Amino acid sequence: MSFDIRRDKENWMTRREIRKLDTRIKAIKKTTQELKQLSGGIQAIDRNAERILASVKMLEINISDVKDLV
Repeated sequence: MSFDIRRDKENWMTRREIRKLDTRIKAIKKTTQELKQLSGGIQAIDRNAERILASVKMLEINISDVKDLV
């Protein structure tokens, strides 16, 4: 599997930029998990939080795993 982490043809993302993205992804995940805990069982919030967490998982696959390769 190849990963394309270029911003454009000449400029590759730096390790620092990738780490920044990784930190933000982790923050989104933590905040979403907290939101779900605070929802008090409100189904609409729980379902939407699960959707957000599914998207976060894709971001983790795309960025968090790549950060160890660069």
